[in-house]
Amino acid sequence: MKAGVLALQGDFREHALVLAAAGASPVEVRTPQDLAGVDLLVIPGGESTTMGKLAHAVGLVEPVRSRVAEGMPVLGTCAGMIVLAQRVSGGEPLFGVLDVTVQRNAYGRQVDSFEADVDVDGIDHPVRGVFIRAPRVEAVGPDVRVLAVHEGHPVVLEQGNVVVASFHPELVGETALHAYVLRKV
Repeated sequence: MKAGVLALQGDFREHALVLAAAGASPVEVRTPQDLAGVDLLVIPGGESTTMGKLAHAVGLVEPVRSRVAEGMPVLGTCAGMIVLAQRVSGGEPLFGVLDVTVQRNAYGRQVDSFEADVDVDGIDHPVRGVFIRAPRVEAVGPDVRVLAVHEGHPVVLEQGNVVVASFHPELVGETALHAYVLRKV
């Protein structure tokens, strides 16, 4: 199965390694044509504003929305959560396919980064994640399932074929969330 990684900012390597370890064939997605050839999409962390500008520039916004609406599984980590959210405090949504409100950079500055183990429903062991200028979920729609909470805040959520995490599991080689989403294909 082909698993695409939205590689608008060069954020491909870590997710590709984790996807390969979970049994998928990872490919870079930079154009609508690339997107058309994948069974699943991972939207990595990075700078959400830059991701939005680049996605608009290469014509990926509507194709991503359409593929998600058609049922393509998608995993968004950190900034991936932000661009999938329907509402962004103090910002504009990009893909807007997940019924949540998020606040960008809510966990502080780069120097405030930390790692934590998170218990995720549907995964039989704690998931290790790296929180780097991570988004915080402020509101969750009625069809969104909270799969994990850290210090009272939702950090892993699911709505149908969309799964998001506030953190980066790929930076520590954690494969469980990727494998969870791969089972949706």
